[in-house]
Amino acid sequence: MKKILRTTLLICLLGALSGLEAVAQDALKQKPSPLGLVTYKYEDAYIKVTYSRPHLRGREAFSEDADLAPLGEIWRTGANEATEITLTKDVKLAGNEVPAGTYSIFTIPNKETWTIILNKDLGQWGAYKYDVEKDLIRFEVPVTEAKETYEPFTIMFDQTSGDVSMQMVWDKTLVSIPIEF
Repeated sequence: MKKILRTTLLICLLGALSGLEAVAQDALKQKPSPLGLVTYKYEDAYIKVTYSRPHLRGREAFSEDADLAPLGEIWRTGANEATEITLTKDVKLAGNEVPAGTYSIFTIPNKETWTIILNKDLGQWGAYKYDVEKDLIRFEVPVTEAKETYEPFTIMFDQTSGDVSMQMVWDKTLVSIPIEF
């Protein structure tokens, strides 16, 4: 009887351990839209952008019938939760005054320009409950062509010309938002 009980206990233990291995392997798998975090520091101020990075994976972005971010439609500016930006000091984005705080970033991509939207409603999943009444500000920025193709959606800060800008790039599409502190 003890032998049967030990064997049964051993089988249960091995089953439980193999389940843990599967969970551990799932945790190590590449996520379809991994989390991205980018920061920029200027004197005693910084900007932090938290977003999810969707990949093209053979799909099309930024066209009227695109699988991803179709033209003329509100977009969460990434994947999963809406992208969020934190500003520790008042700044100007593309010449528009923005007070320190944390905001959701939504965009409306178009061929020639993107509408950039900072919204006061945080923690949103996608743009499903986007509320225009909670917009802090909207402004337009021009679209340019990126020098290389970006498979994952990428947000980065650029300071090559001496001025700083926040850039959003995916595929061959690039938008740049000038920043003044």
